[in-house]
Amino acid sequence: MAKHKKRELDTVILSDIHLGTYGCHAEELLRYLKTIKPKRLILNGDIIDMWQFSKHYWPKAHMQVIKHITGLLTKGTRIIYLTGNHDEMLRKFAGFKLDSFQIDNKLVLKLNGKRAWIFHGDVFDVTMKYSKWLAKMGALGYDLLILINAMVNWFLRKLGRENISLSKKVKDSVKTAVKFINDFERTAADIAIDNGYDFVICGHIHHPEIKAIETDRGSVTYLNSGDWVENLTALEYDGKAWSIYRYKEDTRAKSMKLPKRLKNKLDNDEIFRDLVNEFLMAKK
Repeated sequence: MAKHKKRELDTVILSDIHLGTYGCHAEELLRYLKTIKPKRLILNGDIIDMWQFSKHYWPKAHMQVIKHITGLLTKGTRIIYLTGNHDEMLRKFAGFKLDSFQIDNKLVLKLNGKRAWIFHGDVFDVTMKYSKWLAKMGALGYDLLILINAMVNWFLRKLGRENISLSKKVKDSVKTAVKFINDFERTAADIAIDNGYDFVICGHIHHPEIKAIETDRGSVTYLNSGDWVENLTALEYDGKAWSIYRYKEDTRAKSMKLPKRLKNKLDNDEIFRDLVNEFLMAKK
């Protein structure tokens, strides 16, 4: 069978992968990554979930995602890691640059004469600013809901029915959650308009979106890359326009087979050794 050509893209934005948690769809993400060839990859926060990270749960598929991303550096892809709240420990390294890799808290890109302002978005979260412990408790509750969801979907598949997302159903049905998303989008848009940006791009709220927002002060295009826990989405820029990638609609990626060994877990020594090796390989 002929090898499929990878889709060449100018920019890909991923956020809220949450590697190291039960809800992370690492295998699906790996399939997607194997189908693309981006000039620039922006990791917009919450890539490794350091809030809930446990050495007792680090499947090989999660390490394989890191290996693939670092491998892109050797193939000419520029990688920018923008910090989020779940990986806030990396914020002390903001400004770090090594060849085609950098860590920062925010980024401004010039695209065809227009400016895109990119950051994770937790700065707009009142809970994060004033009650971080409450935010962390909420993250634990969210992870528990994802576990329950996994069991529910297992039974649904046995019955020949489609998977459901409990967390998405909760968000869509609770008025306060809908209001939070709307307020988040409006706040990001207001600040972007005031600063003369054409695009404002966030993650954080696990809600993929591209839409124009107009106020009495101007207009801006708001984008959100979604997540790899419930929506399995990314933002893609082909050099002319932005679009939302949805794994559920990608028959090619879904049909890609991965080695069975990815199902296995790594022990503590393997995790540490592989992380060090990947960092050293990225430096070469």
